[in-house]
Amino acid sequence: MKKIMLLGSGELGKEFVIAVKRLGQYVIAVDSYNDAPAQQVADEREVINMLDGDELDRIVAKHKPDIIVPEIEAIRTERFYDYEKQNIQVVPSAKAANFTMNRKAIRDLAAKELGLRTAKYEYANSYEELVAAVKSVGIPCVVKPLMSSSGKGQSVIKSQEDIQKAWDYAQAGKRGDYTEVIAEAFVKFDSEITLLTVTQKNGNTLFCPPIGHRQERGDYQESWQPAEIKSEHLKEAQDMAAKVTNALSGAGIWGVEFFLAPDGVYFSELSPRPHDTGMVTLAGTQNFSEFELHARAVLGFTIPEITMERVGASAVILADKEGNNPRYLGLEDAMNSKLSDVKIFGKPTTRPYRRMAVALTYDKLGSNVDEVKKRAIEIAQKVKVSV
Repeated sequence: MKKIMLLGSGELGKEFVIAVKRLGQYVIAVDSYNDAPAQQVADEREVINMLDGDELDRIVAKHKPDIIVPEIEAIRTERFYDYEKQNIQVVPSAKAANFTMNRKAIRDLAAKELGLRTAKYEYANSYEELVAAVKSVGIPCVVKPLMSSSGKGQSVIKSQEDIQKAWDYAQAGKRGDYTEVIAEAFVKFDSEITLLTVTQKNGNTLFCPPIGHRQERGDYQESWQPAEIKSEHLKEAQDMAAKVTNALSGAGIWGVEFFLAPDGVYFSELSPRPHDTGMVTLAGTQNFSEFELHARAVLGFTIPEITMERVGASAVILADKEGNNPRYLGLEDAMNSKLSDVKIFGKPTTRPYRRMAVALTYDKLGSNVDEVKKRAIEIAQKVKVSV
């Protein structure tokens, strides 16, 4: 049995904890607030500010974990190098965690070192620098904090008047004390995909069937599997994903995002952990969900293959106001839907647009993906979050 410390205990972490508990492991779930979703199913919990390096050192010394699994960006990831020197396994690796928690490091690795096709981009550390960056990449463009998640602080600049608003919004949505932002040229893409990629300690790099998704406010609203993609573009995406995950090293699942444009595939972003759009795999679309794949890879169990079992879709259920102790109205009606399920995350508080649950649907292989996606949206709309 391994002792696993999970840093960040949201809904993705909760499913990971369930997966490793089913494999007989011991978990300490850490978050900045008490009763976070993953803490509800873990063996122990800690509530700390993970941007406080001394606090991180304290709980690592206290629990002496065998494995540290980061689930969020707001962590003093530079401490991970010291933990690896203490023979603690960092997932996927200290290098991967440090690079991918900061958009600057991962974008420069992908574009400059590995030569992957990306949107044109520039960095800015002040409003004045952002004005110059926007002039360089052109309008329209997307502005994101270098450290953030789930679309926080991300906006689209459509005119000169939007630059100040974009800078202010990025600063309000950033995580940690990183003020720098990235301005990206707007790629005229047809669709977006997430390519869940599994790197193994003792096995080949594997790819899940591609997942399509739709975003609002920089955060996913629906995802479906499989996504429609030309075979040559899928191969291109797989080659890119293999290159960047190999460069970062380590074992685990990675959410690698791509734009599908008329002129080919563009690398967008990468997360070194289960991806929110991958919640669709909870609908049984694969032989293993993304969380089960992550658990097996982290623990060093070889995964012989990933197989597509059925078509599936997910749709998020959002809160619309701030409050405590949420209730879920319409759940019984939603549960009456065939070939479907609803997963409630167990977050103790709400705020506008906060993900609180997810609706899942599926059908046999070869079914119409658009119809399955439509059913997921309809089920999600039946559930209302009340506070």
